[in-house]
Amino acid sequence: MNKTTIRYFEDEDVLHIVIAGGPESRSIELSPTITVELNANNEMIGVEILDASSFLRDSVLESIQARTLQILEAAGD
Repeated sequence: MNKTTIRYFEDEDVLHIVIAGGPESRSIELSPTITVELNANNEMIGVEILDASSFLRDSVLESIQARTLQILEAAGD
């Protein structure tokens, strides 16, 4: 398996994640800000995230808030 590489383009606020090498055959837009890149076998080889700083901030905060609530509920607080 290829090593995943991540590149952030600060001026454009774009995060590009390369999961596997090889040429891109097509892409699928999952949302207005997320595009998945596929090879000829329809295997995911990359992901592009527009407005990456907002996406990551929101995703991280949502995950942390959910986990915090789980811990508090388990502790009975």
